[in-house]
Amino acid sequence: MDDSTHSRRDLIGYADAPPDPRWPGGARVALNFVVNYEEGSEPSFQDGEGYTETALTEAPLDPDVRGRDLAGEGMFAYGSRVGFWRLMRLFQERGLPMTVFGCALALERNPKAAAAVAASGFDVCCHGWRWVQHYWLSEEEEREHIRRAVASLQATVGERPLGWYCRYGPSLNTRRLVAEEGGFLYDSDAYDDELPYWTEVGGRPHLVVPYSLTHNDAKFGRGGMATGREFFEFLKDGFDMLWEEGARTPKMMSVGLHMRLVGHPARASGLARFLDYVAAKEGVWITRRLDIARHWAAEHPAQV
Repeated sequence: MDDSTHSRRDLIGYADAPPDPRWPGGARVALNFVVNYEEGSEPSFQDGEGYTETALTEAPLDPDVRGRDLAGEGMFAYGSRVGFWRLMRLFQERGLPMTVFGCALALERNPKAAAAVAASGFDVCCHGWRWVQHYWLSEEEEREHIRRAVASLQATVGERPLGWYCRYGPSLNTRRLVAEEGGFLYDSDAYDDELPYWTEVGGRPHLVVPYSLTHNDAKFGRGGMATGREFFEFLKDGFDMLWEEGARTPKMMSVGLHMRLVGHPARASGLARFLDYVAAKEGVWITRRLDIARHWAAEHPAQV
């Protein structure tokens, strides 16, 4: 089914007249850090896919492993065993908020991590039941994945998710199914803007809070950068431009993190430098994704 909300392309957006987001305190930039919790929900032999997922790890692009890839499994396990706890410490020691893009099954399989998230005050945006391509699912399969994910996160972290984000990209049905579920405030299945915006799904307004694969540690896994210093400088350059522009047109910056990538010490050092850099700047609202969505809904309600 070709859902009209995805088949229509809006190539104009806010153009040269973006709205003033009126961020709290007159901030120039709303900055949201996202930790993707995926380890344990990825395609695997144990869960019946017949192969080992190695995306966004140290594995070569084509390892040519015939059968179960124990090295690939270990690279994922590092994220949940070590990387998660390092990232939690970096944020909590500084008293900074972040958002967890949580794959429901992954959090089920690590009760200690789920409990830490529940106690942290960080918000959880649903990253699906499993870390699988939603555009390969049938409509009924996808509807069931959404249902199971909501119920699972309610049980593991103590409250249902109010945000949604797929792996890589949504199917043509995703946004409609998320809206039909009825309990989500927003989705982040978009990479097309630096401000939230409203769209229409089934004749009703639906809020989109765009994400970014640019300010994202995925570049480590794709060879785009090699050191923590490069990561710091790349994030700093993006932030500095947004901060300068923010004197006239405040925007939002999303920073995407993966436990099995930036959770390693040499990369985490660059993240730590960036956290200290932005925490010392004036005019920055470092916040959770849920708070951005709630702020936008209150300050810029849908025009129905």
